[in-house]
Amino acid sequence: MKQLVRADLLGPARYAPIREEYRRRVIALKKHRRVEVGERVSLVFENRDTLLFQLEEMLRAESITSDAAIQAELDVYDTLRPTAASLSATLFLEIPRNEDAKAALHRFIGIDEHVTLVIGEHSVRAQFEPGRQEGERISAVQYTRYPLTPAAITALGTPGTPVAVELDHPAYAMRVALSEESRASLARDLDD
Repeated sequence: MKQLVRADLLGPARYAPIREEYRRRVIALKKHRRVEVGERVSLVFENRDTLLFQLEEMLRAESITSDAAIQAELDVYDTLRPTAASLSATLFLEIPRNEDAKAALHRFIGIDEHVTLVIGEHSVRAQFEPGRQEGERISAVQYTRYPLTPAAITALGTPGTPVAVELDHPAYAMRVALSEESRASLARDLDD
């Protein structure tokens, strides 16, 4: 997937009139890219469209207009894009409103050692972005990357290959299979 650059952005004047249509399109796209792993964990596998949407929304919401600030955001989001040999996903730790967030998040300390993407016979342990868990503190939003071997890439690109996300954390163990549409959507990321 090619690098995100300034020319990819519409900017406020061109984005505002198409925002709702753009938003609907990305929501439809995410339907096959969002994985609910039980009630407390979800992942959204990122691609060029999801990242550009997030960038446009960030620039709009924060009224970011300076070239330096826009480039800084581009640089951050560019690190989240999949590559020819890896997938990336944003992992969300879902905390119900009626729970103490600090206590609920504490339960997930160490999750960075317990998330796996399973593609056929290939198990790919998630690599977590550093700094989002320190000691007894953990962020509800985590950024993960899944480096793939050539054999795993071939398996992901093969229709019918079973794909799943597995968590084997002592306090939260769960496995969820992805749909064939999800497998195909992720496989396309490696072709871009």
